[in-house]
Amino acid sequence: MFLPYPKNIFPNNLRILIITFSNLTDEGMYKMLNERYQGMAFEKKFFPRLTTEEVKHLKKDDALIVLPIGAVEQHGPHLPIYTDTLIGEGVLIEAFELLDESDNIWMLPPIPYGKSTEHLTRSGTISLSSATLYAFVMDIAKSIQQSGFKKLLLFNTHGGNHDLLNMVARDIRVETGMMVFRLNPSSEKTNSLISEKEQQYGIHGGDVETSMVLSFKSNWVDMEKSAREFVHLPEETKHLYLKGSSYFAWVIDDISHSGVAGDATKASVEKGTLINKSVAETVVEALREMARFDIESIKSETVKQ
Repeated sequence: MFLPYPKNIFPNNLRILIITFSNLTDEGMYKMLNERYQGMAFEKKFFPRLTTEEVKHLKKDDALIVLPIGAVEQHGPHLPIYTDTLIGEGVLIEAFELLDESDNIWMLPPIPYGKSTEHLTRSGTISLSSATLYAFVMDIAKSIQQSGFKKLLLFNTHGGNHDLLNMVARDIRVETGMMVFRLNPSSEKTNSLISEKEQQYGIHGGDVETSMVLSFKSNWVDMEKSAREFVHLPEETKHLYLKGSSYFAWVIDDISHSGVAGDATKASVEKGTLINKSVAETVVEALREMARFDIESIKSETVKQ
């Protein structure tokens, strides 16, 4: 549909935008949107689909609001830069299909960008600063609290966000009184599907992430360009790791030529489907546990001196 505005009212670039967005009325576009927003996650548990009156009357005491946080950053020559955010969306949608309507658990739209400064030397990476991401999450939390909600989950699928989200979670607790959780989705069953070396060093764009994306959106993966590259720590290294409690700071150019840390060549749709299913099942258990959790009940009785 073309909007009949006189030519001289809008600049040329704005007229182009109007013409483009007017095409959203096409039947094919409506069908695409309807197919996008289907299933339990979007039809029953997508927080923004509620009206303001529906939100007002939701039971707040055990409601859990889930905020997905991902990243847009390089994942090697074979994976889309949307990998982390896509995995977060895919796992959550699969997990929400396992919920009951009675579960008072609600999904927010994802924050697609994260703190990805370690990948900024690679094309396509879009990073927020620590201050920006901190403020973004804090503002969302305060808004949720203003509506009466008491529990917020920071559902994170990018390793570079870990430390910052731990910090902002504590500060949200201090400033709002909300119960705040952080979850990086995973499953112990994944280890049975990948090599020991992948378990230890496959932290970016390797077997696991490539398999997960293949399962969710296989046409976004170019397996002909998949890479195999592992970091080589000195044999005598006992206390230094790429992640965990004994850690050294790194950027991707320190540890990889290809942008991959792991073996993407071993990835498959079948493996990804198994991983996604097991992770989604673990996530559902965690979501329900968080919704039940009462932080006021965990202190022991007063200990006499």
